[in-house]
Amino acid sequence: MTGTSIVIVGGGILGLAVAARAAQNGNPVTLLEKEQDWAAHQTGHNSGVIHAGPYYRPGSLKAKMCSAGNASMVAFAREHGIRHAVPGKLIVATAESERAGLHELHRRAIANGVPCRLLDADEASGFEPEVDAVEALRVETTGIIDYTEVCRVLAALAIEHGAQLITGAEVTAIRDVPGGVVVEHTRGEVEAGLLVNCAGLHSDRVARLAGVEPEVRIVPFRGEYYELVPERRHLVRGLIYPVPDPDLPFLGVHLTRMVDGSVHAGPNAVLAFAREGYRWRDIDLRDSAETLTYPGFLRMASHNVVTGAREIVRSLSRASFAASLARLVPAIDEHDIVRAGSGVRAQAVRRDGSLADDFVIQRVSHQIHVLNAPSPAATSALEIAAHLVAEAGVAV
Repeated sequence: MTGTSIVIVGGGILGLAVAARAAQNGNPVTLLEKEQDWAAHQTGHNSGVIHAGPYYRPGSLKAKMCSAGNASMVAFAREHGIRHAVPGKLIVATAESERAGLHELHRRAIANGVPCRLLDADEASGFEPEVDAVEALRVETTGIIDYTEVCRVLAALAIEHGAQLITGAEVTAIRDVPGGVVVEHTRGEVEAGLLVNCAGLHSDRVARLAGVEPEVRIVPFRGEYYELVPERRHLVRGLIYPVPDPDLPFLGVHLTRMVDGSVHAGPNAVLAFAREGYRWRDIDLRDSAETLTYPGFLRMASHNVVTGAREIVRSLSRASFAASLARLVPAIDEHDIVRAGSGVRAQAVRRDGSLADDFVIQRVSHQIHVLNAPSPAATSALEIAAHLVAEAGVAV
């Protein structure tokens, strides 16, 4: 596919990884980002975890790309001097009723080739002395990194290989032309042989601008974080996760020691009333109307009333949030945590109300649309980029 011109929409980690990969392959690349800097939304607001892959259905794109992405992201960080660490993590069963779920994660982890082992309570306390566990899964290759710094390096690599990266360029129209597409944006227009849509929270809208009916709708969920006050950071050595609900894509409130030594707690998951709704008061009428009138959201919400209510309570009550953390580390109480920002997850929901549980990549002539790329997309970004660039050779 060398020589095919590519226009990429979206300057998060995935768009930048595609730009760097394609430019290194000799393709003329233009990347359009509506914000003034890289990683302004999902990438710049996530928990900074390099996932290892015990959660994902064996054989899925997530499973395959997370395992490979764990290795390639760590190698990339080492090559470019990006701060990172690989402390491993514990997934903790805090009650007998959670053992079955933990053992299912262990089965998936083994099937996905993830280095891990089950621990009894005493063994778990050897890694995290403050945890309350009846049993735990030790995942050896889970790491932490600054993904915003990864984006800066990817942008520099893309530019070094001739890519044109344009910020402040919001896409306003897309039309087909013989042999490719023309993308109009607020700073001009660009014609290319291939469009790659990595617009994250707005990916379904970009698809519709391009004349494609997306198979999923983006519903934004805000994840709110706290962090431990400095004098209580010693309670967490690495990463501590609960056993997740198998029917939901969210991994539950967890504790993560970051590359700067701070310990983040969260996120929860509440419906956001704007696609870039980082606070309760951030309300966009168009975004809200699209969500609340979408049959897929209404079906999903009707099946998760109790879970949704619990998340809202946890959002509004620091004591409730702390109580969730105390299930993992009993020494934590509400006086040990302070607010630490939030992120918005682009959750892809199908019309029947089901949540897309794998990456969703929709292809038409001269176009590739990445419509669902939540966690572990940051971990897997280099692998997804390689996959998309390889697929582009078929698409054009």
